[in-house]
Amino acid sequence: MDINSSLLIPNLSLVFGWLLDRLLGDPERLPHPVVLFGKMIARGERLLNRGTCRVFKGALLAISLISVVVWATWALVLIADDINIYIGIAVRAILVFYCLAGTTLIHEVRQVFYAIDRSLDEGRRQVARIVGRDTSELTDEEVRKAALETLAENLSDGVIAPLFWFAIGGVPAMMGYKMVNTLDSMIAYHSPRYLKFGKVAAHIDDIANYIPARLTALLMLISANRLSLTKFVMKYGPCHASPNSGWPEAALAGILGCRFGGPHKYFGETFDKPYIGDHDKPLTREDMEKAVRINHTAETIGVIIVMIVTNL
Repeated sequence: MDINSSLLIPNLSLVFGWLLDRLLGDPERLPHPVVLFGKMIARGERLLNRGTCRVFKGALLAISLISVVVWATWALVLIADDINIYIGIAVRAILVFYCLAGTTLIHEVRQVFYAIDRSLDEGRRQVARIVGRDTSELTDEEVRKAALETLAENLSDGVIAPLFWFAIGGVPAMMGYKMVNTLDSMIAYHSPRYLKFGKVAAHIDDIANYIPARLTALLMLISANRLSLTKFVMKYGPCHASPNSGWPEAALAGILGCRFGGPHKYFGETFDKPYIGDHDKPLTREDMEKAVRINHTAETIGVIIVMIVTNL
C-alpha cells in the first residue's frame, strides 16, 4: 500500500460511513455491534458483580472489554486491507457508520415534539425512548427540555466523541470508544447494584469524553455564529453532575436563550440538577428545528476537521 492510499483510506471510509448514518440512521433490522457489546457487558456483569472487590472486578471487566474491541477491530481492518484496498475502505466505512449515532436521535427528538403537540401522554411515552429518567410526571415543557438536553448530549457522545477518537486512532479507537460509551450506559449508575462495580467504567467514560464535550460546545457556537456565548458556556458548562454533559447543554441553552436542568427522577429517586441557563422560556418546535440545524452543521464541521487532521 503506497502513502497516497494510506491517506485516502481513512478519509473515504469516514465520509462514506458518515453519509450512511445521515441517510439511514440505525436501521432496526441490521445487526449492530452495540447489541453484541451489551450482551458481553451483561454476561460479565452477572459473573463478576458479586461478593467483594467489586471496584476491581468492574475495572477488570471494563478494561478487558475495551481492549478486546480495539484489538479485534485492528485485526479486522488489517485483514480487510490485505484482501483489497476497496474491502478495507468498505469495512472501515461500515464500522464508522455503526459508531455514529446522530441521525436516529434527531429523528427521535423530532417525534417527541410532534407527539407533545398531540397530547402530553404521547409526548411522555415518546421521550421515554431516549432518556433514562422517569417521564410519567413530566410537564409538556419538561418533555421538550428533556428531548433537547438529550440532543445536545448525544451530539457529543454519539457524533463528536467518535470522530475525535477516529482522529486519534482510526476505526479501532472509534470502536473502543463505543464500548466505553456502552459500558457507561449499562453499569455506570449511582445505584446500590452498580455504585462500586461501575465506578471505573464511569471514570473511563469521563476521561474519554472530556475533550470531545468541550469541542462539541465550541462547534455548536461556531455553527450558530455565536462565539460571543463563550463566557456563558464557561459559566454554565461545569454546572452539571457530569463533568462533560453540561458543556453541550450550556451551548444549546445559550443559543436558544432557554434554561435546562432542575429536578429529575431516576429509578424512583429525585435528583436536583443545577440549572443551566438564565431564561426559563417556553420551548417551541422552531427551537427544536434550530437545534437540529446546529447539530447537522457541527457534524459537518467535525468531519471536515477530522479529514484535515488525518492528512497531517
